[in-house]
Amino acid sequence: MRKDRPNVVLLTADALRADHLGCYGYHRDTSPVLDAFADESLRFTNAYSASSHTREAVPALLTGEFPDIAIGSDYRLASDTVASTLSEAGYATAGFHSNPFVSRAYGFDRGFDTFDDDLHLGQHKLIALAQRALDKLRNRHYARADEINERSLAWLDAQTVDEPFFLWNHYMDTHGPYEPPGEYATLYADREVSGREAQSLYQRAIDDPESITESERELLIDLYDAEIRYNDEHLGAFLDALRDRLLLDESIVIVSADHGDAFGEHGYYEHPRYLHDEITHVPLFVRLPDGSSETVETPASTLDIVATIEGILGDEPAFSLLQPPDEDRQVFSQARGEDEHSHLRRYALRTREETCFCERDTDTGAIEHTASTDPSLRSTLEAHVEERVRVENGTGGAGEEDGGDADEDDAVGEEIEQRLDALGYK
Repeated sequence: MRKDRPNVVLLTADALRADHLGCYGYHRDTSPVLDAFADESLRFTNAYSASSHTREAVPALLTGEFPDIAIGSDYRLASDTVASTLSEAGYATAGFHSNPFVSRAYGFDRGFDTFDDDLHLGQHKLIALAQRALDKLRNRHYARADEINERSLAWLDAQTVDEPFFLWNHYMDTHGPYEPPGEYATLYADREVSGREAQSLYQRAIDDPESITESERELLIDLYDAEIRYNDEHLGAFLDALRDRLLLDESIVIVSADHGDAFGEHGYYEHPRYLHDEITHVPLFVRLPDGSSETVETPASTLDIVATIEGILGDEPAFSLLQPPDEDRQVFSQARGEDEHSHLRRYALRTREETCFCERDTDTGAIEHTASTDPSLRSTLEAHVEERVRVENGTGGAGEEDGGDADEDDAVGEEIEQRLDALGYK
């Protein structure tokens, strides 16, 4: 076993909130695989995403930088990801997912030897047109977990050089519209819901949350929980495949989410650009090769994932998930306003026991606190905001990386628009 350079496997789920998993106290048996995985991992009970939505959360998770550094104003990748770092260190690198916002169109393929973002346009034109027609026929918005597993395991099996690898799988099943497949469709719901009805209900919850009745809210949760159970089963299948290939005990396996999803707790659904617990409190597990387990209450951030991985290469991060201190730590989150032209920036500070929120008007510089009357927390958060403002104002070139071939960008952009519409982003 490579004790000095273990393989690194990063498994992330889109829109998976921590409190809907059994090992985080949920009342339903949605996550038997992850519950068992927790028994052989470090499980962080107070882990928070650096942001509340994919366009800022995934870049932060992959770079270890706050979104104001990780991406530019156009949401293109503006910092190196952990894939680049590990590639330079001799790791084979691969990523498999189907979220258009972190596709090659935004530069996220940098550093990956193999990068499958499930986009077909910009490749062979006839194949792309046939694939798009097939996707439309079967109402397909993203690659299901079984497809992600199949593609990533095929890549693993094709590796012929004895070198460590970094593999990132990002699963979209827990993202809306919630359409659990097959037998999962009625796992918690008392009737089968058509794809069209599920999409319509999900979109209405986003557009007109006040119109959602209590029974409709319960149905959305039933469908979401069923998606979690489906995703959990396929996470288990992937972990079993690693074990069968004798790779599990040669790897550090990290499981987390980019953000959660809301069900009306604060008057909204899905994951708009707020920072409440339901959309920032995420599961976080770190499995070491020896399978040692611990429940860690020290606050952690998805930003810590990259620092921890790079620590394997000999760096000394300020905070490592592998050696969390027994102390009350402060972690921060941020989100831009609701659209690209918004003058709002939202920030949050969390300790083990307390939370502080604020909003900053970028036009006036005014800061308004929306929670916590603790003067110490407010002062600490304001100091953090001032630091982030200096960073944001000092990164004028962020997001100006070469966009690649213009024709390919146009073709990929067309497919991205279609995917985003189906996923409720448009």
